[in-house]
Parts: sequence; C-alpha cells; structure tokens
Amino acid sequence: MPISRRTFIKASAAAGGAIGLGVLPNVGLANAAASIERARKPLSILILGGTGFTGPEQVEYAIARGHSVTLINRNRTRPDFFKGRVEQLIGDFNGDMSALKGRKFDVVLDNPTTLPAWVKNAGQYLKGNVGHYVFISTISVYPDNSHPGADETDGLTPMPEGIDPYNVPPADARKYYGALKTFSEGEVARTYPSFTIIRPGLIVGPLDVTDRFTYWPYRIDKGGEVLAPGTPSDPVQFIDSRDLAEWTVRMAENKKTGTYNATGPAKKMGMGEMLDGIKKAIGSNATFTWVPADFLAEQKISGWRHMTVWLAPIGRTAGFSQRSIAKALAAGLTFRPLAVTARDTLAWNKTRSPEALTALANGAVGGISLEREAEVLAAWKAKQANPGERHS
Repeated sequence: MPISRRTFIKASAAAGGAIGLGVLPNVGLANAAASIERARKPLSILILGGTGFTGPEQVEYAIARGHSVTLINRNRTRPDFFKGRVEQLIGDFNGDMSALKGRKFDVVLDNPTTLPAWVKNAGQYLKGNVGHYVFISTISVYPDNSHPGADETDGLTPMPEGIDPYNVPPADARKYYGALKTFSEGEVARTYPSFTIIRPGLIVGPLDVTDRFTYWPYRIDKGGEVLAPGTPSDPVQFIDSRDLAEWTVRMAENKKTGTYNATGPAKKMGMGEMLDGIKKAIGSNATFTWVPADFLAEQKISGWRHMTVWLAPIGRTAGFSQRSIAKALAAGLTFRPLAVTARDTLAWNKTRSPEALTALANGAVGGISLEREAEVLAAWKAKQANPGERHS
C-alpha cells in the first residue's frame, strides 16, 4: 500500500497534530521587501509545498526578488495564506497532481519530497516543462558519519535489497529515510536535465515545530542552572531556515547545478559558543553545567533527542556535525548571526499554542523537562562527590 504524505510526516517527524504549527509572526519571515534587491531577471517559480517550514520564507523572498510564484499543495496547512500574492494550485503528491498538466515553469523548488513516488507523480506533468529543478534533500543520505570534513562525494545510502522504493510501508518510512531521499535524488536526476540537489543539515529558526534548536533558547530564557552536554568544544552545525530559503532562491536564479551540503555556520562552532551566544542574545542569567557524554548515556539522555543539536563527536558520530560546506560557501551561502536566530526563535516560540508549549516543557519532541534535568544534574553532582558509586 503506498504511503500517504500525511502518514509519512507523522511517522518520520513526530511533530504534527498536538504540537501545532503556531502562527506566522513577522519575525519568522524574510526581511522586509523594501530591503531586498530585485533579481536581474524575473522567473516563474513553482514551489512544491510552500506553507510549512522553510517554504513560507522561500515564498516571501522570491516575491520580494520580483519573481512570480505558484504553489501546489493540498491547501490545508495555513490554507490560502498567500492568497492574492501567489497562484495556488491544489494537488496531492501521493494522488492527483493533474493541476500541473500543460504548465511550464522556469524553476521548480521541491521542498517536501521524501518518497520517490512524489517526484515521479509530479514528473509525469513537469518533465520537459521545467527549466531547472531544485531538490531539497538532506545530509541523512550519508550513512557514514564517522569522518570529520566529509564532502558531497561521500557514499550514499542505498535502498535495502527487496525494498520497493515506490511502495514503502508507512511503518518503514522513517527506517528508510536516508535511502528514500537518496533514491529521490536519483529520480530527480533521471527526470530533469538541469537540476540542483541541496542537502541541508539541521534546519532551525521560527516555525520549526521539532524543537531540535528551539529547546535551547526556551530553556536558557528560563535561567538558572542548565544541563549542557559533553564539552564546550564539541562541534555543532545548523542553518537558519531563512538562510536556506533565500540561498535556494538565489541558486535557482543563477541556475547553479550540482550537489551541495547546506548547513552552517561558516566557521566551526562549539556547543559552548552556541549556548553562550544564545544566552547573550536573549539576556539570560543562565549558568551551564557540563556533563560528559558517557554519564549522559548512563542516564539514558540521548544526543539529538534530549540534548538537541548536539551529538558526541566520537565513533560513528565523530563527523556528523563536521560536514564540509566549502562548496556551498563558494556558491554564495551566507548566514545571519546566531543572535538573530536565537531571538527570533524565542519570540516565535512565545506565540505558539498552549499545547505546543506544554509539549516543549515536557520534552515531548525535543529536549527534556525541568524535572528530568534536575534529576540528571543531581546525579552528576553526587557522582562527583562520590566517584566510586554508580548513579542511575
């Protein structure tokens, strides 16, 4: 049975339903149109999706640059949000995409696709009618994250033998995420002569309901003693969704082809620099207590899930937060200051629904609750006082 787009998102992100999408404050979108330089040549741009995360920033920036924008989606997430400013087509990536029949576009920006069937479904109408196709993939296509500095030539995740990439059971969608994205990249390459593959790392900022970065501005804003994972020098990588969105539009304007890792910042950043930067940006009185990775593991506190953004830079994750982005930097990828991302994310977070804020406080999606944090800190201090004892 083919997997539906809704089922896949629920299975792979754990960020729908009760978490809520919140509202779209001005702080979460691109800069004011008056401050954005117009493109040399206006383009007709089709955006697949466009109303979730990263998509709205793409739309705002593309309009400000002078492009005409068409969206195709089910018009259920923030329905008609851009009414009167863009052309809205109704389509289901896993169903009827016939609204694209007979249409031609200079550029297609494909944001939501994970399943190869989605590329194929749109491609039956778009093949031969698109000047350039930009596919947003992921660094999760790389199965080996043990080598710092690996670039776009690193090996990719193949589909396991016996698995039909066009017919993956919903329960297995998350399990095969990297392989499905890899196969989708290949589907794009087979369908469109001119294409760009962009592989983002952790995308953060306003509108991100996964709490994978949001947890830190939220927690640091509360002040007091904050549990910090590993060591201050442990590397981190992430990219503000607005930086990714705006760069993607510029790449489309310049018809830059090829494959690019897209994460940041431009220079190596440690976990300590990130936390201190957030603290300074939001004016918090928080203090950080650094707890080693092995003790966190004993306490069943996981990197990425509980200590968001961070993974211990050892063994199989030694290179996860040290992917090379030299190619993207050479192609014009730029970054706004961490302070801007931190302040804007915190401001947006305060606009979210009570249900979303409760989930964040409980660590339901990313991060941990204040109660659990206090337990781990107490256990760590007890171990320091009595190093021979085991604490759980």
